[in-house]
Amino acid sequence: MAKASADKKHFHWSNKVSNEDEQETQKDKESKLPSPLTRKKLQAITIARVRSVVTALRKNRTNSLHGLGPRVVGTLFGSRNGHAHFAFQKHPISQPAFLIELQTPISGLVKEMASGLLRITLECDNKQEKMKKVGNPTRILEEPVWRTHCNGKKCGFAMKRECGEKEWKVLKAVEPISMGAGVLPAEKPGDEDGKDDEGEIMYMRAKFERVVGSRDSEAFYMMNPDSNGAPELSIYLLRI
Repeated sequence: MAKASADKKHFHWSNKVSNEDEQETQKDKESKLPSPLTRKKLQAITIARVRSVVTALRKNRTNSLHGLGPRVVGTLFGSRNGHAHFAFQKHPISQPAFLIELQTPISGLVKEMASGLLRITLECDNKQEKMKKVGNPTRILEEPVWRTHCNGKKCGFAMKRECGEKEWKVLKAVEPISMGAGVLPAEKPGDEDGKDDEGEIMYMRAKFERVVGSRDSEAFYMMNPDSNGAPELSIYLLRI
């Protein structure tokens, strides 16, 4: 009887220890599992990291598309009786980082250049203080509307344009030309009224030196080895 009592006591004690071990093991497993609060924090961190990566990719893509270095390719073009267009490209084969349409006919700019020097000043209003509060400042090359001055004279407005099929066809046609001026033939012949040259495109193409003065000012100077270092064409972007 005494032995049986001892075995019984030992049996209950062993069972108790075993239960306690299982409870502690279960507690250890539960402690290793993230709580609902911790799980939410991990999700928030993961989402924030993903968003930062996506934002960085978008910025890199934007910079690769719109970014310009200290040397760019500039093309002035337009139909004889139409408005002048100006495009800046990082490389001759790249999409324009800056393309504007001036109200001035290209024939008028050609006459101004006959004097030996053409300065085009593009001005726009500075709205950066408001944009800073929003947290999305506009790059000066992305401004949509400009006031235009040619050699100090007002020439209406200029509008930023997207490079459409027509503009891209002109840039592709002059792609092999590093520097020069000329006329691209019209795709269709003129009518009987003698407008055979209506569809012809006049162009001037050269390399430009880009100088960034500040966030609100940039200048482009045409690099011409025959002009003794003095550019024949200069374009100024000012946000005032």
